[in-house]
Amino acid sequence: MRYSPISRFKGTLLGAFLGGSLASDGKVEFESYLDLGRMAVLGIQSLIALGRLDLDDWIERQQEESPHLVATDDISIKIIIATLPVALFFHENPIKLRQNLLRVLKIWEDDPVVRDGTLAVGYAIALALTEKLDPLTLIPQTISFIGETPTSIPKKLLRVQNLLEQGAGLSTTQAEFAKEEKLSNTIAMAFYCFLSTLEDFRLTVLQAKVQNATLLSSQATGAITGALSGAYNGTGGIPVNWQVLLLQRNSPAWGLTSFSQMLELTDAFVGVWSGVYNLTLNPKELTEEGCEVALLSVYAAPRVIRSR
Repeated sequence: MRYSPISRFKGTLLGAFLGGSLASDGKVEFESYLDLGRMAVLGIQSLIALGRLDLDDWIERQQEESPHLVATDDISIKIIIATLPVALFFHENPIKLRQNLLRVLKIWEDDPVVRDGTLAVGYAIALALTEKLDPLTLIPQTISFIGETPTSIPKKLLRVQNLLEQGAGLSTTQAEFAKEEKLSNTIAMAFYCFLSTLEDFRLTVLQAKVQNATLLSSQATGAITGALSGAYNGTGGIPVNWQVLLLQRNSPAWGLTSFSQMLELTDAFVGVWSGVYNLTLNPKELTEEGCEVALLSVYAAPRVIRSR
């Protein structure tokens, strides 16, 4: 395996955060960062607490946070970022991946463009995590995964593939997809930036910062691009100086009190996915009255302790 699962999990979430946080000059701008990932954090917390996808629990958590989640900007991008935990949790099984992505979308608006964008991003991340992502076939495979649809996303993804085959530069692609701030154009630009600089996370997310675009459009493209590149390159592909800067500043991230808390949450999320049994949650199960035992973590392969 090229990169460990925990590296790719962290890379996906950290990539989405960094991609949305970076300004066009490569600086991290926390002050102007729209909180795109708060709903994703709530989803991660639900999966950690229950060890499975429970829509009622997701909805309850969303309703509790509703005063903080209501915003004047487009909710569509937040929904796609919110589904990243589901893509990570069910990435090994394409059938369950599709089923559960469609299930969790029922929490929000029933928009076919959001649906197709979620399926496209989720499937690409799943291929990256299973090390089956081939840049030459990614777009045809993604279109097949989306299935029949009235939206323009498959057509625009095919246009991205044509531009890549022609060796079209960033300015040419931006001119085509940045004319209108539509979600389908954001998805197309994210796939172009990712596939055109597959092995270079830094260049990938900097390309995604569309010039003369609104703050939301720029951050949305960056967040999706960062998630794709982070899943493919893992944390090892993210510049060390960016990671150090985040840790040094330790500012609030996605509704959490600090960036360190976000990393801890990701560690716990990977633990639940991989089958780690935390004895500190249920210490009485492996102790006898009057006896003391050291608390350890028990590891097992996925689906051994419980089925996802």
